[in-house]
Amino acid sequence: MRHELDETERRIAAVLLASPRASWRTVARVLGISERTVVRRATPLLHDGTLRPTAVRNPARFPQLIPMALRIRCRPSRIKAIAAGLARRADTVWVDILGGGDEISSVLFLDGPQARTSLLLRDLPATAAVQSWDAYDLMRVFPAGFAWSAGLLPTDQFDALAPFAREPVDAPEVQPLDDALIDRLTENARAGVSDLATRLGSSASTVRRRLDLLLSAHMVRLACEVDLRLLGIGSEALLWIATGPGSLEATGHELSRHPQVRFAAATTGAANLLVAVAANDLGGLYTFLTKTVGSLNDIRSLEVTPILSSVKRTGLLRPSET
Repeated sequence: MRHELDETERRIAAVLLASPRASWRTVARVLGISERTVVRRATPLLHDGTLRPTAVRNPARFPQLIPMALRIRCRPSRIKAIAAGLARRADTVWVDILGGGDEISSVLFLDGPQARTSLLLRDLPATAAVQSWDAYDLMRVFPAGFAWSAGLLPTDQFDALAPFAREPVDAPEVQPLDDALIDRLTENARAGVSDLATRLGSSASTVRRRLDLLLSAHMVRLACEVDLRLLGIGSEALLWIATGPGSLEATGHELSRHPQVRFAAATTGAANLLVAVAANDLGGLYTFLTKTVGSLNDIRSLEVTPILSSVKRTGLLRPSET
């Protein structure tokens, strides 16, 4: 993986963050550079794992999935081991170590009520170094945050790429091919239709049709995992916001559309809105809190928890942490 990206590489990465399956021709058109330049600069980033296109199921479209956020407090001497154990679970989407050094945040998509019961009543209590935890069901994940460019693309370029800006079609009945297709996209969201068809033992036309349907129904979120520090982001934090019930929907939607917000969800618990923010530095985070959050009506409380390090994002282990 790279330790730094130049301006052209950052812009290419931003396009692939917003639209992981964008063709090289589309990337070139959006950025105003030649397709040859895009291929020459982007291919090594994909090859060495600096950019990792992947996919995550949208829990709103899979009724058996229970999306949950955890805040786990544990002994500092064991925090890396516990975070690594959480990250190895197939049902964790992100795992972060928070700034205090004794707390982990994680988002999980649990496979039904029994999986939730096992986690909360068996797995966590059986981990000796875990001191306490809070669990929050994610009642709604706001989809505007699913298409994100780290704030590096102008509005016109971003709007032309963001698939979740469009209203979803009705969700289809999930077929066995769909689950297998999503699994392949998780490995490589840029895999070609012909390659996917070969691996799935199906025809290219069938795979293309099901893929288009999965995406247009927002069944799956395509993502591109990258170390955000390579994009100039030096300060990340989770915001635990309490707002009035009547303003929760509007507040969640407004924040999820902000260029610095990579995730926003309405939750159960004392704080009813979880927001993940990425800023260039602490000054940028401060401006977001005072200008963006500060301008909203009916914000009743706010807790800011800086992210110290990331162990897993969009369902993928961070290579530097493995």
